[in-house]
Amino acid sequence: MASAVRAGESDDDAALRVMRAGGRPRLMALRIAIVLVLLMAAQAYDGSLHALSHWIILGLYGLGTVWFAVAEWRRSPDAAAYSLAGTGLNAVLAVYVIVEHMMSGGGTGDGADTVSRLPAYLLLLQTGLSMQVSHTVLFCGIVTGSWVGAFLLGLALPGLFPGFTGDLSMQVIGLATFIAMGLLVIDGVTRLRRAVDRTLEVERERGRLARFVPNAIARDLASDALGIHRRHACLLILDIRGFSALSRAHPPEEMVAALMAVRAQAQGAVAGQGGIVDKYIGDAVLAQFVTGTPGDQARAAAACALDIQGRLAEVNVRRRAAGLFPIRTATALHAGDLLVGVFDDGVRAEYTVLGPAMNMLARIEARAKAADLAVAASADFVALLDGPPGHAFRPRPVPGTACDGQGDLFTLAPTATAG
Repeated sequence: MASAVRAGESDDDAALRVMRAGGRPRLMALRIAIVLVLLMAAQAYDGSLHALSHWIILGLYGLGTVWFAVAEWRRSPDAAAYSLAGTGLNAVLAVYVIVEHMMSGGGTGDGADTVSRLPAYLLLLQTGLSMQVSHTVLFCGIVTGSWVGAFLLGLALPGLFPGFTGDLSMQVIGLATFIAMGLLVIDGVTRLRRAVDRTLEVERERGRLARFVPNAIARDLASDALGIHRRHACLLILDIRGFSALSRAHPPEEMVAALMAVRAQAQGAVAGQGGIVDKYIGDAVLAQFVTGTPGDQARAAAACALDIQGRLAEVNVRRRAAGLFPIRTATALHAGDLLVGVFDDGVRAEYTVLGPAMNMLARIEARAKAADLAVAASADFVALLDGPPGHAFRPRPVPGTACDGQGDLFTLAPTATAG
């Protein structure tokens, strides 16, 4: 579906093109079947008008099929008008077959009834395969209205349709069958159009999100809901301790190098756990984990936080060997429902998350710094950490860190069995 949506193409045009592309082989097979049925009908019954009229119908159908197929193949600007004309022609042919059979004394229940009415049903299916609900409704309306009109005319003028009044139940059954089949085809086309429209919308949303996040995450977000929507997420924010003081004591080049080292390690750890680096805010890194269950998100975020600490420990070994100051960071973790999506003000588009959980994350970060914690998690986050063996963490409450009506913070460490 990556190439299904073209620039400047409307939703209806895109849906119609996609469905027609998938239905062309079946439509061609059905057209061949209709030609064969018309050939059979031209010879299967020798009613008063039958022999000549069915050959006329066969010729008109063949010419119409070739004409409309060529117009579609050339992508004529009048293709929509040609398609509507084709629907009208199909309806007229179906009506002609039905009325002509009634005038020939049809409705006796013999095999000729089935043969003569079959083209109408096949033309209905062909119209349905055009994947245009309005055209299918138009076809059914013309045929049903004409059939009912002919039926009533036959009752009013018995002499007009010889043999018509012999067994009215066969006419009623034939009409009822066509109406039922028409409603079924209309419902099927409508449902298919909705499904394709939804698929195209999801593809558009995936393409939009893929400008900002990895494709796998974009696909997951788009399949969940379209546009900005509420979704559970686990959040991680990391920043360098004492960055302002360090900036006053060290050259800008050293500070930029330290900042880039933190960002590189954070990016690697976040990507490794299937998260997204939302944005860089000065010396801070904001990441989010939005795929999977809330428990999956929490375990991925916790593993990411500990991985960052391990990565930075290795970075500090090299920095000390080079005579550079060690990098100390504080990481805060929180979870909650957020608004997720691409926020576009018409000038700049940005993928991000918004909501009370973001505000709480900032307060947790401040409390973590005040308590000199390398990794701090909220109680809401810790409650999600229960998981299968090999993915567990050992949270420990930190007394005295309660604030703003919130309970104590927790530090995290991997269990002995954690990978």
